[in-house]
Amino acid sequence: MKNNKLPISAIILTYNEEKNIEACIQSVVSWVEEVFVVDSYSTDRTLEIAGKYTKNIAQNPFDNYSQQRNWAFSHLDIKTPWIMNLDADHRATPELQESIRNHFTADIPSEVNGFLVSRRTIFMGKWIRYGGHYPVYHAIVFRNGRGKCEERLYDQHFMVEGKTLKIRGDMIDIITDSIDKFITRHNRWATLEAEEQLSKINSQQIQAKITGNPIEKRRFLRKFYGKFPLFLRPLLYFGYRYFLRLGFLDGKPGLIFHFLQGFWYRFLIDAKMYEKNMDVREQ
Repeated sequence: MKNNKLPISAIILTYNEEKNIEACIQSVVSWVEEVFVVDSYSTDRTLEIAGKYTKNIAQNPFDNYSQQRNWAFSHLDIKTPWIMNLDADHRATPELQESIRNHFTADIPSEVNGFLVSRRTIFMGKWIRYGGHYPVYHAIVFRNGRGKCEERLYDQHFMVEGKTLKIRGDMIDIITDSIDKFITRHNRWATLEAEEQLSKINSQQIQAKITGNPIEKRRFLRKFYGKFPLFLRPLLYFGYRYFLRLGFLDGKPGLIFHFLQGFWYRFLIDAKMYEKNMDVREQ
């Protein structure tokens, strides 16, 4: 391993992330072989800061996360056998580094093509540990050429060919630095999710399996959620998440997060779907 670094290329997506990019890169630059930044034409100091740590900076117009991720896999000059995917507001914990290093030291079985890493959501400075929000696994580390991002407008997961393993250690996800930004982003994402649900296109997406890996199980539960009537389902989901899954133990930041992300955001999706169906009927 080159300079005790692991044969991994970290790919970080950015757009006006001058507040986040340095801490993100610092969490991986000392132990991965290469860091790539794929930027969507930032207008702040993002590229200046990233340039202190890597020369591997590319720019590409942003359409959606799926398109941007898959563009990176096909256009970047990645020479390492493994890839790690991050956003600028992600931070790899020392425990995650240690866990990945241990697997590489022990030799990874040839049939294993990816690792499932748990997400640790931080909202208003609070670790959201309850409400079914931790641990939630994502296949962010996989062999070069054996993974891609599923084709969804929003809430995309990585698809890995072959076997995956859950590993110890978290990827910290700092949700937002303000309620205003949270609401603005989720309003945009609600539009995309409403379009996704109305389109009913399932090609190049993770399959829903109750007996599958953690990502496939979550997709099964998402499809189950989708069978409930509009407007009723976000209410039921919030009650399940906040009371049955103990979301109230996350305190006041947890109340804000679970209500906004677990009820308001999903209610907004339903409202946008209802509005779109009304428009169709009136045509």
